[in-house]
Amino acid sequence: MQIPSPSARIARISVGALAGAALIVGIVHNSPAFSAGAAVLSSGRAVPPPPGTPWVGAWGTAVQRPVAGNEDSGANWSQQGFADQSVRQVVRVTTGGTSVRIRLSNVYGSKPLRVSGATIGRSAGAAMVWPETLKKLTFARSTSAVVPAGQELVSDAVPLTTSPLERLAVTLRFAEPTGPATFHRFALDKTYRAKGDRLSDVGADTFTESTNAWYYLSGVEVAGAGRPGRNTVVMLGDSLIDGVGATPGADSRFPDHLAERLAAERRPFGVVNAGIGSNKLLNDSACGGDRALARFQRDVLSRPGVRSVVVHLGANDIGAPQVDDPCVLPNPKVTAKQLIDGHRALIRAAHAHGVKAIGATIPPMKGARFPIWNEEAEGIRQAVNAWIRNGGEYDDVVDIAKVMSDPSDPLMPRPGYVFMDGLHSNDAGNHAMAASIDLKDV
Repeated sequence: MQIPSPSARIARISVGALAGAALIVGIVHNSPAFSAGAAVLSSGRAVPPPPGTPWVGAWGTAVQRPVAGNEDSGANWSQQGFADQSVRQVVRVTTGGTSVRIRLSNVYGSKPLRVSGATIGRSAGAAMVWPETLKKLTFARSTSAVVPAGQELVSDAVPLTTSPLERLAVTLRFAEPTGPATFHRFALDKTYRAKGDRLSDVGADTFTESTNAWYYLSGVEVAGAGRPGRNTVVMLGDSLIDGVGATPGADSRFPDHLAERLAAERRPFGVVNAGIGSNKLLNDSACGGDRALARFQRDVLSRPGVRSVVVHLGANDIGAPQVDDPCVLPNPKVTAKQLIDGHRALIRAAHAHGVKAIGATIPPMKGARFPIWNEEAEGIRQAVNAWIRNGGEYDDVVDIAKVMSDPSDPLMPRPGYVFMDGLHSNDAGNHAMAASIDLKDV
């Protein structure tokens, strides 16, 4: 297996779901990694970060094709897109800096995406922004931008001092119809929408509509904290990484808890959540997005300053054949060897880019209150986990299965750590999984 080079319902989502010295302004790219950046202050005066400043992924999400919401994920605006509207998205950064830039994705767009304007500032709660922090974002020194279909765009840098674990509000203005939107389906955070140009609004009164999904925004990156080297940790996976089962709006996903541990230890690492609920290692699906083998370049290797990737994948490949839901199709049966070969391809790709690969075992699936488990599936899970633990091919291992297993019955999930669907980790489970990681390993 080769990694491509650049150029269902929640109840049914298995556990899953450098910097150069040169100034680069408004980078458009298909996938190759980039980490130098330019900045334009809201006044228009060019103020680049110091030469050689490494960028860090402070927040990120994995994008997917437009798909309708359902009773579990909730309604979303991906299929209709936006027209004469402003969209405000609030995200929590995992590390701080003195400059910030955003990454926009039109990877699944059928036409160029025209962004009429963008701002960023500190969140004051819900759709509110602290007035003195609101900054205009520019793209190649322009306040508007066009993101070609199938590509991504990185803004110029803007001076804004940020701290680990604080929330930022990013507002995008779409004057013209966008068409269906590249987005992330299961955000666990609210995105707000208002009519007209509300880029400079600091209050929430005009943002009267909301959904729990992210649109076009795929990354927030920071620089200027005086830290050399690579400082981005990417967590790649399915709903165990994405956060299904965590309390909405509480920043209690597995990656959130890891970020909090790193911040508490004053380790200057950003954590990017590249999980997609229902995602598979080997096959695409309507709700689960592109297979991990296809999206690894974009969602992991193209991020700035990546030092390590934590991989949790395979549960949906194992469980989907037992599920009759269009959300997870196609759902062919897979073998342990096919999954192991897929993991090996990810490891090779990571190592080829000097990125440390950390494997995470698949937690118990037997307790799920929907039909993903049988003895054949369990045998595959056990074989894959044995290889992850003992194969010696991952650089380190996070034994999620051990953390999440019931001590009295290892085939079942630990009762206090599992969500009401009998499969996904709850807040306590996410905390326990993050606590099991030796921070020296990331």
